[in-house]
Amino acid sequence: MRKTSSFLLAVVMSCSFFGHSSVSHASEPSFEEDVRVGLFFNGGSTYTSIVPVVNVKSAGSLQVGITQGGTFNSWQDIGQQASFGIDGYRVKVLETPSFDTVAAGIKLLQPTSDKPIVFSTSKGGQTVYQLYTGMYASEANAQTAATRIASTARSLLGGQTPTVKGGMHLSAGSFVSSAQAQGVLNTAQAAGLDAYMVMTGSGSYEVWVGEEANATALAAVKAAAAEALPTAPLTTVSSSTPALIMRQNVTSSVTSPSPVNHYILSGSNAKLTIKGSAAGTQVTERSARTYRGDFELSNYNGQLAWVNVLPMEEYLYSVVGGEVSASWPAESLKAQAVAARSYARFQEQGSKFKIADVVDTTLSQAYNGVGAEDKRIIAAVDATAGEVIMKNGKVIESIFSANAGGASADTSEVWNSGGGDVFVTVDSKGDEAAQASLKKWYHVLLDNGNSGYVREDNVKLTGDKTSAGLDKMTVTTKNTNVRKLPVVQNSAQSVAQLNPGDEAVVLEVVPESNSYQWIRGPFKSAELLATLKGKTTSTLPSTITSIQVSQRGPSGRVTEIKINGSVVKMKYPDMFRSALNSLPSTLFDVVSTDKYTVIGSSNAQDELSAGGTVILGASGQGTGSSSTVIMNGEGNARVTEPGGFLFTGRGNGHGLGMSQWGAKGMADQGADYKEILEHYYHDVDIVKG
Repeated sequence: MRKTSSFLLAVVMSCSFFGHSSVSHASEPSFEEDVRVGLFFNGGSTYTSIVPVVNVKSAGSLQVGITQGGTFNSWQDIGQQASFGIDGYRVKVLETPSFDTVAAGIKLLQPTSDKPIVFSTSKGGQTVYQLYTGMYASEANAQTAATRIASTARSLLGGQTPTVKGGMHLSAGSFVSSAQAQGVLNTAQAAGLDAYMVMTGSGSYEVWVGEEANATALAAVKAAAAEALPTAPLTTVSSSTPALIMRQNVTSSVTSPSPVNHYILSGSNAKLTIKGSAAGTQVTERSARTYRGDFELSNYNGQLAWVNVLPMEEYLYSVVGGEVSASWPAESLKAQAVAARSYARFQEQGSKFKIADVVDTTLSQAYNGVGAEDKRIIAAVDATAGEVIMKNGKVIESIFSANAGGASADTSEVWNSGGGDVFVTVDSKGDEAAQASLKKWYHVLLDNGNSGYVREDNVKLTGDKTSAGLDKMTVTTKNTNVRKLPVVQNSAQSVAQLNPGDEAVVLEVVPESNSYQWIRGPFKSAELLATLKGKTTSTLPSTITSIQVSQRGPSGRVTEIKINGSVVKMKYPDMFRSALNSLPSTLFDVVSTDKYTVIGSSNAQDELSAGGTVILGASGQGTGSSSTVIMNGEGNARVTEPGGFLFTGRGNGHGLGMSQWGAKGMADQGADYKEILEHYYHDVDIVKG
């Protein structure tokens, strides 16, 4: 869970490591059985969908209906596959009997912000295809899109003009069966009208005509419909009427029409339940993941809102599996289960996401459906069923991070919050478990003056040393990459390739970069200025010549830096992670790669620039170099290079609350899940709800 927080507590220092309080006698809390998980959240302050249509599949049969008072009222069995949308503002781009034309439209519009959907229907006695885009939050937004699309798709329009459509319809009558409604539908479509079969309840159907954005457009449709359907009542459908408009979606293939039943939810306050089967429900637009439980579809602020509703414990089967490895010790899995359950229960008390308790991303907790489940995870969740972390009779917001880097954070180092003492700065020695099985890397200097990293299993020492006492090495594998950082990054260009027989100088041996200990950079001034832009209220220089850590918090995390001697102001300290080119944590040091510090006999320190440094050889002759090897008293060396800043640090995430790797390390040493939780969350009770 890597998130900003609305409820954070100030901290005090604590030295306990395995302190385990007595059994809690706090009153048992009462919670709803289910949790509501919002999918397709755009990351803003409230829920806004990022998709206009959702496609679902299941090995079992799906049903749709309304849930009221906790009871599901089934309207219809919809089989094993369907797609869903909402009745709002959209743009009708074109209508044509040519599937090739709409297929070209799909290809043209798919990469844009105007997402296409194509329906097939009968009109005037033939099959036609209707290309739409949307949804849009308002008629004005849709009109702007229509103008934009008219330019984008002009080669396909054939004289047609993209028009704004909406959720205003005429009812041509109510029927007790779809068979009775079909006759009226056929007549309307044969007359060239846009007409649809509509489900308004279990066994109740209507035929609707038109899909207009305003009353003027609807009046024009009514005149045409009155001529084609002289005996139909043609009443305006109330905007609050809950209904499902049934259409045929053919968007999935651009080679030939492959119709899928499509259901459009109409009604300003309508909420549709898609009842999942025991086999689970696959959601195509969410990486085809399969989910337990049911789904709720509604129209929220003109956008499709899609919520997975399922029992809390089943939700946790996926969350715990998405947050930590199932191979970890059982007690660390239990600790994660209780922390994740407490976090979700805390969120239920607020209304941050309006329609959902949590969302499925790390803005809340990672929730990836049944694919993240494992029998060991399920056992840990079941073993702690209902247990939450409480303080003063309330569930805490049990924030956690991946790796605290040896010490958990104080809130003053993260989000400037205050009050209370749930989160305390404690040692987190178990974090080192993250690098226990990783390889070492040799930092090497090449003949051409460049430097990089080679993994230890590709290296052997030659037995020779430089005049400064540094080891020489060669590689043992053909085409061994010299990496920019001590980690395999196939997407990053290697510094060089070495083959057996090629030699290099060993500057130092370091751990593989991981969530506990890492190296980032060197970053040039321009790179850092680009990522700092928009994240600080301070005036930034045209060029960064120095970066200095000027203030740290209780755990050692950076709370203030100076650039070129001036303080850089941030809304909160944890923003330094993103502002400095996506550092894993704020527990870092920074060095200028073209400078080095000389400590005199009186401990006076002088920072010198390596540029233009004169090196005196044995002959007494001086030579200048833009890159210089600097060796410290421990025999480790580094290479200076102009205009860069190297960041070395520990930890991954904000560091507040429980460290996931720290929990694993404690469990490896024999701690149980309550000891782990009570170490990271100060003076709390673990209570079964």
